[in-house]
Amino acid sequence: MLKTMRISRHGAALLMFCAALPAIADTRFRAARMTRDDVPFGKGQCDIRLQVDNQVEVAVRGDFVSIRTLAGRDARNDGSECNAPMPRDPQGFNFEVKDSRGDIRLLAEPSRRNDGAAIVAIRDGGGGEGRYHFRLSWTMTGGEHRPSAPLRREDEFERPRAGGSGFSWNNTVSFRGNGRGNASISGVGDLRLGEVNIEIDRGGKIVAWFRVDRGRPLTFTGQVLAQENGRWKADVMSEDRRLRGPMWVSVDDRRQVNSVTLDAGDGRDRMRLNWDRR
Repeated sequence: MLKTMRISRHGAALLMFCAALPAIADTRFRAARMTRDDVPFGKGQCDIRLQVDNQVEVAVRGDFVSIRTLAGRDARNDGSECNAPMPRDPQGFNFEVKDSRGDIRLLAEPSRRNDGAAIVAIRDGGGGEGRYHFRLSWTMTGGEHRPSAPLRREDEFERPRAGGSGFSWNNTVSFRGNGRGNASISGVGDLRLGEVNIEIDRGGKIVAWFRVDRGRPLTFTGQVLAQENGRWKADVMSEDRRLRGPMWVSVDDRRQVNSVTLDAGDGRDRMRLNWDRR
């Protein structure tokens, strides 16, 4: 009997101790796929929008958001969205506060050491819920542009048609090629080109990027104008939207790129690009 009473007393003490601890709850959700097309091509971006009651710690990994409630009610998602999952070790990472009524600060940048988490602390003392919006952005590399959804078979791909304000990654045909090429740019010089990746969506939007011997990939976006017997013609522009001109792409039935040519300019400067499969 005495032993039972001792256990009961210890149990009661434990319950009282637990009741005195601050409530800690976790909320986790996946940010929606961004449908806006105003983010510059080549830039990854997550806009995290939350309603916060008191104090939370937010961790963003890829496009998943985990919220640890330190005080107050659980925070709520208020329209968070990403145009792509953030990589574990992003290049050119940037944190920007867009809206807040209390204290918000970045505790840790994403890196391989913390499993790619951007950690943000928010303290809201205004009473009730306050709106918070912070933006994470980074420079996208060639591999990050590839769609995560399964690609459609080439024989299901409809003839490109005009329309659509943005690129649809969920309905694309992908082409790749290992080869060599050269891009000659007036005032800049020559760039040696390596692997090429080309994506074309069902609306005829095209994205093409080349690995170069130095610096970030050389990227073009535009609209397919015509297609016949494995040869595509597109009107494209450079990533900075300065140079524009016709691009010709030749592919085989295995979605391998055979050749690419481009002659683009802005009335003053000019780029001539030639690439061949090796």
